[in-house]
Amino acid sequence: MSVRVISIEYDLKDAKSGEQLDSNINGKPLEFITGKGQIISGLESKLIEMSENEKADVLVESKDAYGEIKDDAIQTLPKEQFAGIELSEGMSLYGTGEQGETVQVTVKSLRDDEVVIDYNHPMAGKTLMFSVSILAIREASEEEIQTGVIGGMASMGGGCCGGGEPKADEPVQSRGGCGCN
Repeated sequence: MSVRVISIEYDLKDAKSGEQLDSNINGKPLEFITGKGQIISGLESKLIEMSENEKADVLVESKDAYGEIKDDAIQTLPKEQFAGIELSEGMSLYGTGEQGETVQVTVKSLRDDEVVIDYNHPMAGKTLMFSVSILAIREASEEEIQTGVIGGMASMGGGCCGGGEPKADEPVQSRGGCGCN
């Protein structure tokens, strides 16, 4: 099967409780490149079987979405590790994982000198119901296939450097070594 760019509009609910979890209706469409792992596998496997302008309700079990809840992903840490942060139950915090990736944790509970945090994805353990509409389907360009970026690097500001202005805290030299600085 060819690699395609699929653009969708969706409404997402918890299949068991009916709670509204997310939606991009009347917003920017969600676009992804097939086969790149850019969306959860349980949704992608259904969308690649659909046609442009088709609508469907797609039920995705937790194992094909954000996984089951892992008890070992809940940890109790000393409160002093969070110095300077005004904590509240249910809030999300972002940090750096063991491989340098960004991780999201949820504050589960607060005690006098301890904080219980949950490294599970907020939607882990949930069966998800997507109401989706396929807005567009097209073949991915060679650049999109190589970079995983829809519209290619040009959509990020152009050129081989990935473009645009450097971030305020980023030296100009770090934009790329391809001679177009």
